[in-house]
Amino acid sequence: MKRFRDDLKRYYKYAKYSAKSDLKAEVASSYLNWLWWILDPLLFMLVYTFIAIVVFRSGVQYFPVFVFIGLTLWNFFNKTVIGSVKIVRNNSAIVTKVYIPKFVLILQKMMVNGFKMLVSFALVIVMMVIYQIPVTWNILYMIPILLVLGLLTFGICCFMLHFGVFVDDLYNVMNVVLRLVFYMSGIFYSIGDRVPEPFRSILLKCNPVSMLMESSRRCMIYSGAPYRKLILVWGVIGLLLCILGIKLIYKYENSYVKVM
Repeated sequence: MKRFRDDLKRYYKYAKYSAKSDLKAEVASSYLNWLWWILDPLLFMLVYTFIAIVVFRSGVQYFPVFVFIGLTLWNFFNKTVIGSVKIVRNNSAIVTKVYIPKFVLILQKMMVNGFKMLVSFALVIVMMVIYQIPVTWNILYMIPILLVLGLLTFGICCFMLHFGVFVDDLYNVMNVVLRLVFYMSGIFYSIGDRVPEPFRSILLKCNPVSMLMESSRRCMIYSGAPYRKLILVWGVIGLLLCILGIKLIYKYENSYVKVM
């Protein structure tokens, strides 16, 4: 892990400037520029709110904020994971000419999507003010929640980066898998209210995305405590995934260029 720490210090600025460049390039070709970072999840929230309230008669309190928090976390996780599958191939012009630790590409992708997530969370705060949602000290639990989300995302992305180089169909497979996870994560419905036992406990224990979403909603809009034990467990799992994923990348990264 010493090599990882040294590379992180050496290439952090590259990841940072590359992320800034990607963000600028993304809005340069759009008339609405950075507003799309707000409009994209906001429009999805309106669609899901309409379907849930009007069609399915959902009675979840503060439902628009409920959905938006779920979409904010999901967009970060989904876009980063699916983007990591072809990240080496998409950056072949760089990795075939100069050496760069491949995990830096994941870090850059996380910075881009993390910035968009922060923009969305700023909108969540605005919505909380509009709906006059009381804020308690439990909101500070968002710090470990986001930390665990980051660890899990980075760890999973390391494996996606590695296998994505060798398995061309992995991108299509992950699209299907992530779509399944999307519907099982309770983004537009409450797992606590809609899913009966024992499936509720299974979802929360085995699907960290749904657990982190439920925990975020508890501490942000319902003044409750998150699933602290599950957050700790998945934090340890995320750390192990990161360690194993980094070792896997370092072991095989020299062969990535040969495959492309």
